Amino acid sequence: MPQTLLPPELLFSSLTATLATALVGLMQMPIALACTRAVYLGTENLVITGRSMDWLSDMSTNLWAFPKGIERDGAAGANSIRWTSKYGSVGAGVWDIGIADGLNERGLVANMLYLTESEYPTPVSADSRQSLSLSLWAQYFLDNYATVAEAVAAMQPESFYIIPVASPDGKPGTVHLSISDATGDSAILEYVGGELTIHHSRDYQVMTNSPVFDQQLALNRYWEEIGGTTMLPGTNRAADRFARASFYINAIPKTADPVEAAAQVFSVIRNASVPLGITTPGQPNISSTIWRTVADQTNRRYFFESTRSPNVFWVNLDDLDLTAGAPVRKLTLTDGAILAGNTAAQFQPAEPLKFLSAE
Repeated sequence: MPQTLLPPELLFSSLTATLATALVGLMQMPIALACTRAVYLGTENLVITGRSMDWLSDMSTNLWAFPKGIERDGAAGANSIRWTSKYGSVGAGVWDIGIADGLNERGLVANMLYLTESEYPTPVSADSRQSLSLSLWAQYFLDNYATVAEAVAAMQPESFYIIPVASPDGKPGTVHLSISDATGDSAILEYVGGELTIHHSRDYQVMTNSPVFDQQLALNRYWEEIGGTTMLPGTNRAADRFARASFYINAIPKTADPVEAAAQVFSVIRNASVPLGITTPGQPNISSTIWRTVADQTNRRYFFESTRSPNVFWVNLDDLDLTAGAPVRKLTLTDGAILAGNTAAQFQPAEPLKFLSAE
């Protein structure tokens, strides 16, 4: 199936109609499974991507360090795509069955966020493309690409398609994927109506959840016209978090200081987070923020914050052995340990993560 590549100048030509459609879609949304992602563009080429992970239950999250040179299988049957990883990476593994978020040694970040409207391709007998389990979607990009432009170019023509898998707690695997790189470039990948749509621009700094990305942009355009210093929407709905993150990620001071910038990005992502344990009348499945990450793509530093822990800690990728042949390593977070500072030395050799199969 063909991709749709949407340049930014075409997205606002029918703002009024798209805004109306998006508002109708928001009113019809039965649940809210929330996450927020934002890219900070500092001075002297400093680039940092932050995100929140919002879910209904604990995801048994651990951190994994993967060296380059790993032979991968797409875990989607006999026609699975296969590759050997070009780059080492660190990622957040959920339930130890897939990577939902990560940073590779070249500064590429991949973030998977929930999108109820996702519709994946229905393969036909004549389909020549290979298949990939959804559990490997983020890791595929971390393994193979150094820049967003390189990744987007490689997806034309689309050589594989995604086969969804449900999460262990029974939620359908309906997600979209953002990638950003050390130059500040971004792309949003969504499966809409069974076709892959790629939104590619340095301007696409923010992603949340429903509705689909072009409708989110239209909603945000409305708030941009009002102005963030006048009024910002304050609910935990995706469109409101999109507006707040979009305003604040550009309103905070621009700096080349990586420590100051990381703190600023954390402050933006916390502002767009959902309080732990919150419930909303009429929305029984509202999800709370359970963890946050901030990835310094310039200095190859990956920060992690659990909402149940008093500390932020980080991993300096330069302090890990990510050379070909090095062991896979794991930093266990599910044993109640309280971590702080650079934890690179605390990763332990582990059996490779077993990605959830879509067979």
